[in-house]
Amino acid sequence: MSNPTERHQYILNQIQQKGNVNVLDLCSELEVSSVTIRKDLKLLEDKNFLFRTHGGATQSNPYATDRPVNEKEKLQSAEKLKIGAAAAKLIQPDDSILIASGTTVLSLARSIQPIGNLIVITSALNVALELINHQNIEVLQLGGILRKSSSSVIGPYAERILADFFCSKFFLGIDGIDLEFGLTTTSAMEAHLNRQMMAVSQKTIVIADSTKFGKRGFGKICGMDEIDEIITDNGLAPHLVEQLEAMGVKVTLV
Repeated sequence: MSNPTERHQYILNQIQQKGNVNVLDLCSELEVSSVTIRKDLKLLEDKNFLFRTHGGATQSNPYATDRPVNEKEKLQSAEKLKIGAAAAKLIQPDDSILIASGTTVLSLARSIQPIGNLIVITSALNVALELINHQNIEVLQLGGILRKSSSSVIGPYAERILADFFCSKFFLGIDGIDLEFGLTTTSAMEAHLNRQMMAVSQKTIVIADSTKFGKRGFGKICGMDEIDEIITDNGLAPHLVEQLEAMGVKVTLV
């Protein structure tokens, strides 16, 4: 398909159906070079029809913005409740877990009904306050610089404390998931703390609603090959589920 107008219409149709497109797939489908496809994507981006990403393009803005936690809590609230409830079922009797910051992990905290004793280490103040009234949950609140937009702590003090512990599971909330770039958050310091949390955990479980897919934040946490499981809502496109499972990541849809 050498006609630029026809190519552009095909690309826009594909991105409308799937939400995103891949350069290599378009090269094969349209029988043109990657240079031609990249020029097409740039032209369409200049006209505000799409957003270019690494290796392709997406329909929605891929750049995650930092919003106050009370504002983010109202977004996809029903999905977050289901995700949090599903994540809570993974907690075992007498477990020791790590919980990062974010509104989806707050839904997890609200769903926890422990059997036996439970130790929770968290960077999030709202998570700690949610769990403090459970008599059989021991909460270890990390200290450090308070990040107001997420009601959580960041910095070297929190990272040093982590070196003394090891947990079975780390429940991670994120701002963006890009299958090529990895997991991200809007804060570089928070991303660094999240990496330290991963290092002292046997298993990393990402809990995020489907709107986080195809987005990127400023701070990279890790690549997709470094996580064990993702719990998300059933709004996630089937082709993304297939790609994640091909990477060895367990996907749970709620």
